[in-house]
Amino acid sequence: MLKFSTEIRARYVETDRMNVVYHSHYFVWFEIARIELLTRLGLPYRDLEAQGLFFPVLEAQANYKNPAHFDDCLKVELRLSEPPRARFRFDYTVKRESKVLTTGHTVHAFMDASGKALRPPQNFLDCIATYSVK
Repeated sequence: MLKFSTEIRARYVETDRMNVVYHSHYFVWFEIARIELLTRLGLPYRDLEAQGLFFPVLEAQANYKNPAHFDDCLKVELRLSEPPRARFRFDYTVKRESKVLTTGHTVHAFMDASGKALRPPQNFLDCIATYSVK
């Protein structure tokens, strides 16, 4: 299992008139966590795309438990429970301190620029395995 977390501060532009973060921004925060994870692993997404490797989102889901508000300091936790195959899933938890605000997941596929499904490259799998926690 691979675990990672990053911090996000809820910006004013992400809130509605009731000072609550609008639901779609959680998916942006999920993406920020994914991109930051890849960068920290030494696999910047920009470099992967330059090599012709893409990870389109096939499925996205979120369960909203408690609202986030403007200027909240939040932690976005990301987990990759299974080794990547042609399809792979990230699970997310958004917290304010210890309070869970949102849980969710995204499912991705490995594809080339033409949309052809690919197997994950061995160097990608090796890198993921190096940082995985048993």
